[in-house]
Amino acid sequence: MKKYLLLFGIMAIVQFAFGNSHMGKFAEKDSIIVEFGKSGKIVLIIENKEDFDKLKAMDVNEIIRQLDIELDKETGEWNIVEQKAKIGNKEIITVREQGPETEVTVGRVKVTVDESGGNTKVKVESGEKKVKKEQTFRTFFNIDLGINTYLDGDGNFPSSAEPFATKGWGSWNVGLNWMASQRIAKGFYWDFGIGFQWYNFKFENRDFQAVRGDGEIDFIQRTDVNGFKSKISASYLTAQSLLKLDFGRMNDNGDKGLRIAAGPYVGYRVGGRSKYVYRELDGGGRRKEKLNTGTYLSNLRYGLRGEVGVGRFNFFSTYDLNTLFQDGRGPELHPITFGVIF
Repeated sequence: MKKYLLLFGIMAIVQFAFGNSHMGKFAEKDSIIVEFGKSGKIVLIIENKEDFDKLKAMDVNEIIRQLDIELDKETGEWNIVEQKAKIGNKEIITVREQGPETEVTVGRVKVTVDESGGNTKVKVESGEKKVKKEQTFRTFFNIDLGINTYLDGDGNFPSSAEPFATKGWGSWNVGLNWMASQRIAKGFYWDFGIGFQWYNFKFENRDFQAVRGDGEIDFIQRTDVNGFKSKISASYLTAQSLLKLDFGRMNDNGDKGLRIAAGPYVGYRVGGRSKYVYRELDGGGRRKEKLNTGTYLSNLRYGLRGEVGVGRFNFFSTYDLNTLFQDGRGPELHPITFGVIF
């Protein structure tokens, strides 16, 4: 009796495990029902005439006799079906017999036949896919790519009339960050790390050049040449600390959920200069002037950083609480950045 139940179970779970994509079509196919004994039944689904011709050549008795494979005394398992591959054999169906109880496993589907107590019980289980255990601590590397601008002392973006007004395309922010993440609780993390940030502020009015003046930075209008590009750049060694909520991990959805993070950062300036690209009025090739204006840039940078992520997409924004230039050395401007994380 157990062997017939096992045969039926194997056929059922093979169909369940490997034929789910066709389940909706079976109602339209022809079927053959083989009944035996008082309650035995085998159901065969036939899709076309060629399959029916192949069925006639099959020996059902031979299939049943395959269940008489000798039991492995050490493991208590039978490997009934295997898939041949270049890298070896992959087990598809396994039968385990322990006294009156027998288990048939196909992938994540398991059929258990229990004949203890004088009654035969059949149980079908579909196990969930094993989820890789999450690491409590990990390290990683990411890249920031954003656009810079700044807000004045009143919290407004400088107007185009200002000589230091920025042009979005070309005012790039590039950051290289070496990060670590410590899991505090389910879906709750502390991310921290160090990195390098490069600021570039490209002026909208390319006729103005930033130069080192007497005790402060000056923006002079160049009428003696044709300007093509004018900008200020600065680089910082930065450390940051973020507290992150991952709602995907919190709800057991992996990386598919919403992620938000926020925290402070601090940086120390390691470089800074202005660059002006122009051409003489009477023609000729382009020329460049690079001036050391870093003396008037703030040596210490600090502010707040926020991140938002969904799936594989991650976005960030930073706001400097300090000003770009030292007090009294230039206009009061607070850099702000928007970008993506790779």
